[in-house]
Amino acid sequence: MDLSKLGTETRNQNTYDLDELSALEIIQKMNDEDKKVAYAVEKELPTIAKLIEKCANAIQEGGRIVYMGAGTSGRLGLLDSVECPPTFGVEPDLVIGLIAGGDNAFIKAVEGAEDKEELGVEDLKKINCNSKDIVIGLAASGRTPYIIGALKYARQLNCTTATVSCNKGAVISSYADIAIEVDNGPEALTGSTRLKSGTSQKMICNMISTATMVLCGKVYQNLMVDVKQTNEKLVNRAERIIMEATNCSKEVATQVRIESEGRVKVAIVMVLLNCDVKTAEKRLENSKGYVRGAIECQKNYLSQI
Repeated sequence: MDLSKLGTETRNQNTYDLDELSALEIIQKMNDEDKKVAYAVEKELPTIAKLIEKCANAIQEGGRIVYMGAGTSGRLGLLDSVECPPTFGVEPDLVIGLIAGGDNAFIKAVEGAEDKEELGVEDLKKINCNSKDIVIGLAASGRTPYIIGALKYARQLNCTTATVSCNKGAVISSYADIAIEVDNGPEALTGSTRLKSGTSQKMICNMISTATMVLCGKVYQNLMVDVKQTNEKLVNRAERIIMEATNCSKEVATQVRIESEGRVKVAIVMVLLNCDVKTAEKRLENSKGYVRGAIECQKNYLSQI
């Protein structure tokens, strides 16, 4: 297969002399190239936003987000997925990362795994992919067979499909309901898509997971109000979040965190509405888990009596 025409595989005229430079000069050139990434991603923001809205709707209707990729792309999807449970308090199977060659490929490359369409199909079958799920193929080149096979199968299941590639007119885009194509230009090191391509994919995964969770009520203001407290650092973070959201003292934050059994949302509503645990739970239930909604409902109620 001729890859020479792909933007991710062409040579960067600004770095022909890379092997003649000092350490500082090398990273200055790399930094100059990295500066271009955010602007390239910016051009795709409207399309990324469409995908995020689909993801939020899918989760609210019982679906999942499934990232799929090979090599660096697969690792980035897997990385984003494993960060969602501790950050947003969601179940581990809500955002799933699948990498060609299986989880062991995260550490060591599994040669040839990305070249087989049937492996993408098999991986979706293993997680019982269904029509409620959103399948997102990540591929810098935009032509990975593993992704193509998975997308074909996902479309047969009537899943919403999306792709994130770093070449315009990417092959995988034709199998996607929503295609994101970021043109970062040639890499500083020819063909090394772990550089600008990887950076842009990481930025987009950050946007997808974060904005989706915001839309699903996992954030109040800019605070992680569903954060899981699995160690002392995170317990302290939870109490600081309560203090920031309510302007209460450390003593009050500790008390309501304990009374709410570590549920930061409940603790915040308890302080802001000066209510007990059961009342806070009810307010949140009525607002479908949105802290702001629970508070506004109370304000509206009080204004009417």
